Amino acid sequence: MYGAANWGFGRRPEGSGGAARLFEWDRRWWVVPAQRHPVLWIDRAAVVSAPAEIDARNAGEVLACLLAVIGEGPATLIVDMTTTAFCDSAGVSSLVQAFRRAGASGVEMRLAVSGPAVRRVLEITAVDQLIGTYPSVPASLIGGLGPPEAQPSSKTSG
Repeated sequence: MYGAANWGFGRRPEGSGGAARLFEWDRRWWVVPAQRHPVLWIDRAAVVSAPAEIDARNAGEVLACLLAVIGEGPATLIVDMTTTAFCDSAGVSSLVQAFRRAGASGVEMRLAVSGPAVRRVLEITAVDQLIGTYPSVPASLIGGLGPPEAQPSSKTSG
């Protein structure tokens, strides 16, 4: 439904260890099990694959997933938006909320964005100046440490 990423929710399987994390969304409680996140761990970096479209329909699910990964305590959270072709204001809001939570948790958040439409939305909203934005996942993994203004933005990637 969302490409290779599985943004599904369900109960934590028995014997999986640890307490389930609960998030309120649309007046319901969702249990977000760590095993079902579309996450690739590389050392202490978590790479989360975003869906092809992030809009009002699924922005809450995306946010819940990002918050759950932040709760796992990575040093760096990379949101892989290289296959994301569309992101509306609800999606941008979810990214900003996740960025704020990441900062409060001591997690550096970066975006890997290659699509021109998504890059443009991030430029117009100045989110590319808030969150380090890179043209690919490998570039985001080797990206420099430091404040977002010292990192490449979508304006420098074409």
